[in-house]
Amino acid sequence: DLYRKVFVFRKDPSDAFVVLRARLEQPLHNFTVCLRSYTDLSRPHSLFSYATKAQDNEILLFKPKPEEYRFYVGGKFVTFRVPESRRDWEHVCASWESATGIAEFWFNGKPWPRKGLQRGYTVGATSSILLGQEQDSFGGGFDLYNSFSGELSDVYLWDAGLSPEKMRAAFLSLRLPPALLAWKSLSYEVKGDVVVKSRLRE
Repeated sequence: DLYRKVFVFRKDPSDAFVVLRARLEQPLHNFTVCLRSYTDLSRPHSLFSYATKAQDNEILLFKPKPEEYRFYVGGKFVTFRVPESRRDWEHVCASWESATGIAEFWFNGKPWPRKGLQRGYTVGATSSILLGQEQDSFGGGFDLYNSFSGELSDVYLWDAGLSPEKMRAAFLSLRLPPALLAWKSLSYEVKGDVVVKSRLRE
């Protein structure tokens, strides 16, 4: 249970990462991924990387610069521009549904304009899920200059699109529906220089 805890990625650039284990019974036609990050990086960095053997960027949350997020599904991406960081925690949720190809992006509890992405696609179930690195091959192929440095917390993955109420609940750390990956019952393994610490503030 990582309640009120964070992963601290201490080095920049870094070869460290955290492996997450999710029990996926079947491929995903819908999903939502949420996480909270705190960093002073201005270079590109990966937050959440879900690779399959067929596609290294099956699901990817990537930050090429401080005022931009890229959300990948099946190797294609859409870009969401956000306010220049005030060096504070940023909470993001990204959801996608195959039937419409609608990609939703929520930043600090507020929805951004929806975009179209990979309509009819299916996300593979046999996955390698990592925090802090971008996979260029299944479970590896890292570019250290895309590594994350800073603090990560409140990581979730659901096999459904969340309602607006639940998106806001994720931002406020309120009660959430059962998830494939849940911060309060996370199955993870630290690889390299990552330390679990208490959150410095709420």
